[in-house]
Amino acid sequence: MIRLAEDWKDYSVIATGDGYKLERWGEIVLLRPDPQVIWAAQRDLFAEPGLCAVYHRSERGGGSWEYRRPLPESWVIGYRDLRFKVKPMGFKHTGLFPEQAVHWDRTAELIRASAGAGNRPKILNLFAYTGAASVAMAKAGAEVVHVDAAKGMVERAGENARLSSLTGGIRYIVDDCKKFVLRELRRGNRYDGIVMDPPSYGRGPGGEMWKIETELFPFVRLCAELLKDDALFFLINSYTTGLQPTVLKNILSLALPGRRGTIEAYEVGLPTQEGIALPCGAGGIYVR
Repeated sequence: MIRLAEDWKDYSVIATGDGYKLERWGEIVLLRPDPQVIWAAQRDLFAEPGLCAVYHRSERGGGSWEYRRPLPESWVIGYRDLRFKVKPMGFKHTGLFPEQAVHWDRTAELIRASAGAGNRPKILNLFAYTGAASVAMAKAGAEVVHVDAAKGMVERAGENARLSSLTGGIRYIVDDCKKFVLRELRRGNRYDGIVMDPPSYGRGPGGEMWKIETELFPFVRLCAELLKDDALFFLINSYTTGLQPTVLKNILSLALPGRRGTIEAYEVGLPTQEGIALPCGAGGIYVR
């Protein structure tokens, strides 16, 4: 099963092929590599009228942007009542993953159903990057604790919150996620929900190493201790190639024994103007 982020107006995948995806971000068209696109392009994507910039991978690793026409340093696109800063960055990124709108909508729905009458669910967002999920959950009525080891990404999360007219509701933490979770356990803090988007590989601010194949399950089990007995959800997103949705379902099932609720796992993707679905990772969620 694949869940598609189908409700965008400011973003779309125009075409795909030969290892690339052609995208519209507001009025700006970008061409970026995508490892899932192993089929042939149906037309010359590099000759697309209006193409603004192309990201070229380097054989030595990394890559660089080729600008075909002048671009602003950054610009803003919207999704529903949310606003996000977009900026061409290193390693082909723009600071936003549009397919994650699937998860923004799901968690916001669960939070809105629980919030009200003075109740603001407390949600922990780990490996939280530039904060799109944090903004969506805070707008829905949650108190969000946003944790990421990269100071620049946490600062960008604050920008996205301000763009979305949020003046509170998010607490920003620059820290190694595992160290933060251990401190929260010692402090006795508990949460109504947890969201995490763990990297395949990573290094914390103190040199801490992360490898998803060996670290994810014990970390999820550790985080499960932070959930309240009546917690709303636990969501895991993954972009790790080869990590099937069923793996996430199994991890949640084994890490959350005895909890009443449902556990689902699925691919996450984007529709394209060609009429096909572009897979963009996997998601797994426990819902009370």
